[in-house]
Amino acid sequence: MDQVKCEQIVDNLFQVLIQGSGQDYIGERISQLEHSLQAASQALDAGADDETVLAALLHDIGQFTTSPDQKQMLFDAAALNEIDPGAVGGEVKQISVGVTGHERIGAEYLRKLGFSDKVAVLVESHVPVKRYLTAKYPEYYEGLSGASKLSLKYQGGPYTAEQVQEFEADPLYNLKVQIRQWDDAAKVVDLKVPSLDYYHPMAVKHLLQQNNIASST
Repeated sequence: MDQVKCEQIVDNLFQVLIQGSGQDYIGERISQLEHSLQAASQALDAGADDETVLAALLHDIGQFTTSPDQKQMLFDAAALNEIDPGAVGGEVKQISVGVTGHERIGAEYLRKLGFSDKVAVLVESHVPVKRYLTAKYPEYYEGLSGASKLSLKYQGGPYTAEQVQEFEADPLYNLKVQIRQWDDAAKVVDLKVPSLDYYHPMAVKHLLQQNNIASST
């Protein structure tokens, strides 16, 4: 895979992100794209490596890819308004709070494009970490948006005590939790952060590196 091919892959990937992320981020007053860029910006500010930054940027890509596995998590709008009054206005009767298994869909999609296993694993982790944190820290659940509380039901609910122990033994435990914390904090209205174009060279460089690693093995 040469430079031109890598650039084409990133162009197409970012177009998927742009087209899908134009929609509102359910339960928040920012768009999905703004949310993704804010998560990536926090990773940059923390001095994270490129793989972690890219994972933060692309953690929700599974919401927007075209996949036969995509099924919306649908709830009555009244259910969300009961948890978060005023979250859904007008005559809307039913809402989607995202795609079931979007973390897994996103990870598989990125692997197929040539992204590293670390990027894919971190993308796939942000929902399991939510399940971990709601089990470990009850107050964490209270801080979730109404939409996030509803989607947790689809996602398997809080971890069991055994699952909590198993997760804490993961070598990437701290990094996975950090990705989730950036995800949770990426909801600031009108925050100025680097644009999507900033990450284009980083993503191309990453794909070239992965191709070189594959070619040498």
